Amino acid sequence: MSEARTPRTPRAIDKYSNKSLQKVERRGTVRRAQAGNLEEYLAFVLGEDAYAVHISHIAEILKPLPITEVPRARRDVVGVMSVRGRLVTVLDLKRRFSIAEAKTGAPSESKTRILLVDTGEELMGVLVDEVLQVYRLAEDEIEPSSALGGDQPSHITGVGRPHAGPLLVLLDLRPVIRG
Repeated sequence: MSEARTPRTPRAIDKYSNKSLQKVERRGTVRRAQAGNLEEYLAFVLGEDAYAVHISHIAEILKPLPITEVPRARRDVVGVMSVRGRLVTVLDLKRRFSIAEAKTGAPSESKTRILLVDTGEELMGVLVDEVLQVYRLAEDEIEPSSALGGDQPSHITGVGRPHAGPLLVLLDLRPVIRG
């Protein structure tokens, strides 16, 4: 009679207890499940709140360059600047959205950035107080704009709730720039 042989586990797994191995397997499964549908958003600060735009709309992040004011321009148009020989109109989102300055005072000049947004037709600059980071958000971390309550303007696409980070108001800058 031949004895039934039990398969041997690899030595690397032998060191884990069953409970530890189950935890490791669960974490790996969660990461694999989330990795399939991640969207990347660039987060930034306006006043005291965090906002984010889909990374595909951002062409570049610049430190502020010299900006020339434009007479009789809309209130939210800061002016124009030259980026590698191209004139770029710069908008101030705080003025556009009527956002008050942070209670801590004016934003630090060293943290202020200009996001170059590619509209398809032209490049536009968007002035922000500070760029935070790129967040990779899974589907379950994005809520519809209705989560904010009431009717929301077309430029607010939702709310991002990263597992580690601030609540993010997700924006589509194309209607803002056209508007």
